[in-house]
Amino acid sequence: MDFLTLIQVLDSTVRLATPLLLACLAGLYSERAGIFDIGLEGKMLMAAFFSAAIAATTGNVWLGLLAGIASSLVLAGLHGVASITFRGNQLISGVAINFLAAGLTVLIAQDWFKQGGRTPSLLTSGRFGPITFPFAEEVKDVPIFGPIYSELLSGHSILVYLAFLAVPATWWVLYRSRFGLRLRAVGENPAAVDTAGVSVIGLRYAAVAICGVLCGIAGAYLATALQAGFVKDMTAGRGFIALAALIFAKWRPWQAMGACLLFGLLQAVALRFQNIEIGPIVVPVQVMDALPYILTVVILAGFVGKAIPPKAGGEPYVKER
Repeated sequence: MDFLTLIQVLDSTVRLATPLLLACLAGLYSERAGIFDIGLEGKMLMAAFFSAAIAATTGNVWLGLLAGIASSLVLAGLHGVASITFRGNQLISGVAINFLAAGLTVLIAQDWFKQGGRTPSLLTSGRFGPITFPFAEEVKDVPIFGPIYSELLSGHSILVYLAFLAVPATWWVLYRSRFGLRLRAVGENPAAVDTAGVSVIGLRYAAVAICGVLCGIAGAYLATALQAGFVKDMTAGRGFIALAALIFAKWRPWQAMGACLLFGLLQAVALRFQNIEIGPIVVPVQVMDALPYILTVVILAGFVGKAIPPKAGGEPYVKER
C-alpha cells in the first residue's frame, strides 16, 4: 500500500467513524448519568429520515439538521419519561424506540414521497459540503505533508469537525465542570446527589437531552453528508457498534474516539479492498464487511477486559422519604 492510498483509507476512516463517534458520545452522557440507552440506533435512524426529508423539501440542509435533532429529542424524551419518570425498564424502552423508528421512518417516507420508503436524492443545497482549508490545493503535491493536510485534514463537512471537537469538549464537561461532576455522581450514587440538594431527575433528563442532540447530529450526518438522502435502515447497526465502542472505551471520551476510529478503519478497509492477501491466504471482502460486527460481539462478550459500568446504571431512582 503506497502512502497516498493509506491517506485515502484514513480519510474514509474519519468519515465513517464520525456517526459512530457522535452516537458513542451520546451514549456516554446518558450512561454516565445512570440511564442505559440501547435506543441510539433508533434515534439516529429517525434523525436521518427527518433531516433528509426536510432538506429535500426545503432545499436547506440546516433546517434538515434542526429537524433531525428535534426528532431525535422527541424519542429521547420518550425514553426519559419511560425510564426516569415512570421508572420503567431502560433496556425495553430502548428496544421499543428502535422498533418504533424502524417502522415509522419507512411508513412516513412512503406516505410523503412514494419512493419505496426512501427520500428523494438531495441536491447540493440539501447536503453538507466539504470545507477546504486555506492553501490545501497549493500544498497537495508537497511530499508527506501535502496529502495529510489537503486529503486527510481538509475536505470534510462541518459535522465531521464538530464530532471530533466534541471529544475534548466532553472530556472538559465531564471532568472539569460542576455539571459533569454531578452527572457522574448521579450515575454512581444518586442518593448522595439528592442529599446534597441537587435534582437527580433534572440531571438525568439533561443527560438524555444531550444524548438526543448528539444522536440527531449523527443521523443528520448519515443522510445529508455521508450519503445524499435516506434509505430504509440506513444506520445499519451503527448504534449498536457505538455502544460496543463505548464499552470498549470503558465510558471515557478519548478512548471512545480511538474505538470509533478502529471501527471506522475496518469499514474503510472493507470498502476500499475487495480481497486482502495475507501471504498465501486471501481474505474475501465479505469477511472484511463482517469484521466490525464480529468485533462488536467480541467486545460485548467481555474478551477485551472487564468493563465496569456506572454503579447506578440501569436502576431507576426512588427518592427516600
